[in-house]
Amino acid sequence: MKVKTTRFGELELNPSDIITFHEGLLGFDNLKKYFVVDPGDSTLILWLQSIEDEKVAFPIIEPKIFKPDYIAKLLPADLNGLELETLSNAKLYSILTIPANVVEMNANLKAPIVINSAKKVGKQIVLADSKLTVKHEMYKELKTYIVNFSSDDSKRTTFAPSITLETGDLRTNKENFNRLTNEI
Repeated sequence: MKVKTTRFGELELNPSDIITFHEGLLGFDNLKKYFVVDPGDSTLILWLQSIEDEKVAFPIIEPKIFKPDYIAKLLPADLNGLELETLSNAKLYSILTIPANVVEMNANLKAPIVINSAKKVGKQIVLADSKLTVKHEMYKELKTYIVNFSSDDSKRTTFAPSITLETGDLRTNKENFNRLTNEI
């Protein structure tokens, strides 16, 4: 199926890649169907793109990339809502805020996106941990990771979205990060 998006143009989407958020996302409860887009630019930032509104796409990243000690303690009700017994079949993402000054980029660690990869069901869960913030400044941590990043994609993520934008860009991760910094 073809899906129009404001950010990426028209994309071909395999219906099996559609992730259903029965409750929507915070502030977007009316939008229930999304898919993950990997722009293929080596920034490690993916996009959660709405199928129902071509203008809605959230930059997301796996929090373990920039905060290896990040732990999301989910309640049994959260696991049940995602049809999960454990987090082993789930992918965990943080929504990013990327302002004009990219150095102020931050990640929402308080309310991660959790996706049951097998069932294609997702939920944004507000965690009870008071130490977690909705605006974790992570630019320096991400920059350090990208500069030292191995080019082995199997280490990057285990979730394999079928939507990848071909850029033909063979620059290094550091160059891509600097390009992203300059573009934003």
